[in-house]
Amino acid sequence: NVGFEVVEGTNLTRDKMTEKLLDFGKRAQGADIAVFFYAGHGIAISGTNYLLPVDADIKSEMDVKLGAAINIDLTLDQTMGDAKVKLVFLDACRDNPFAAKIKQTATRSVSVGQGLAEMKSGEGTLIAFATGPGQTALDGTDGGNSPFTRALLANITQPGIEIQQAMTKVRAQVNEETNKGQLPWGHTNLIGSVYLNGAPAPAAPGAAPSAPAVAAVTPGSEVEVEFWRSIKDSNKPEELQAYITNYPNGQFRPLALSRMAALESGKTDKDSQTRNLTTGIDPATFS
Repeated sequence: NVGFEVVEGTNLTRDKMTEKLLDFGKRAQGADIAVFFYAGHGIAISGTNYLLPVDADIKSEMDVKLGAAINIDLTLDQTMGDAKVKLVFLDACRDNPFAAKIKQTATRSVSVGQGLAEMKSGEGTLIAFATGPGQTALDGTDGGNSPFTRALLANITQPGIEIQQAMTKVRAQVNEETNKGQLPWGHTNLIGSVYLNGAPAPAAPGAAPSAPAVAAVTPGSEVEVEFWRSIKDSNKPEELQAYITNYPNGQFRPLALSRMAALESGKTDKDSQTRNLTTGIDPATFS
């Protein structure tokens, strides 16, 4: 709906998935923006993530590595490597239906976890997961979209909204809809602003100056503060770690580390969190 050329496939077998990916890779060569979206089952084995076709019959780790599943890292590198900006959305953090079987047949120590493993993004890339590493996410009900996909549809193509600001809104929406049971996680190495549906119009010459930007008032961006608001009272260390990963030099990093330490020692220290927010910043103003 916003001008992208789309390669789409639903309920694909291994062969059909490969066919679609080859087509996508050809069309994405040299693209200004390439977007990869996957909703379905995923599996993480020893830190490597795989997508599962509908005809996957996995009995062992060897089945996965010999091609019964699709290696995500290899797929993204081969299909999107030439695009200037790469956006990856993985709604694939469900329970792994083959985990128990693989563990039973493994002849050596093999790590098969819940959900997907952490992934790092290369330059010009944003990777977003429906939930944190090693966590499971909610499916849709009655054939509908999941909370993560619903939030993506509602936010990422809003006119004039930069993609990282949109993803902050996605995290907040999913966090609220799931009663803080699920928090989307991601990693980004974007080196510029990215808009999927047009950048904001520039101010007309001679126009009266607008109200001071939030960044002129606070040392952190509105996006960062919005993210912090969504997880500041969380009792899940992985959600606090998501903030630290996205904002390694963020203004709330000391608070996040302190809260993680408190959670590890069995303390929540919620009052201290609220009391020690940076002076002059009222998170309620960033709605």
